[in-house]
Amino acid sequence: MSGECPDIHGDIRRDGSRICVRLHRELGHSPESVWKMLTDSVCLSRWLAPGVLEQKEGGRIKLDFGNSGTPIDCRIKAFEPNRLLSYSWSAGEDPERPLTWELRECQAGTLLSLTLSLPNDHLLAISCAGWDAHLEMLMAALEGISIHFPASRFREAREVFAELLKQKLAA
Repeated sequence: MSGECPDIHGDIRRDGSRICVRLHRELGHSPESVWKMLTDSVCLSRWLAPGVLEQKEGGRIKLDFGNSGTPIDCRIKAFEPNRLLSYSWSAGEDPERPLTWELRECQAGTLLSLTLSLPNDHLLAISCAGWDAHLEMLMAALEGISIHFPASRFREAREVFAELLKQKLAA
């Protein structure tokens, strides 16, 4: 993906009436370490939100963002340890926002890909920027560093994604 912010990685494509966005990070940690951050309830609170994740296909994931977002309560659709995790980023009557985490071992450690399947609505750029910011928090947590939600990165990424989405959706 090209844009003003060279450290935002991924691609955007249409998939029927939905928009698929894939974000990538190369992490200097083993797939097992990254997997633990994605699935361990204690670790989730370090970079995403407090909650619980039942580590099995069909298990529940519940996350509570407090006043900063919608609580998530959904079922895990795919669970392959150290490789694949999929669930919907939604709750109640909200539109389905499936997401899939894929981990692949690479020379540097792990290539992490996050694929978002989003409704084509006014929240596209916000969703992309929010996940980009949480990936930054994940990277810090893997290093043992706790950071607050990076609001300035979120704002910058939101502008970049808004422009990229406008270009992509106009094509």
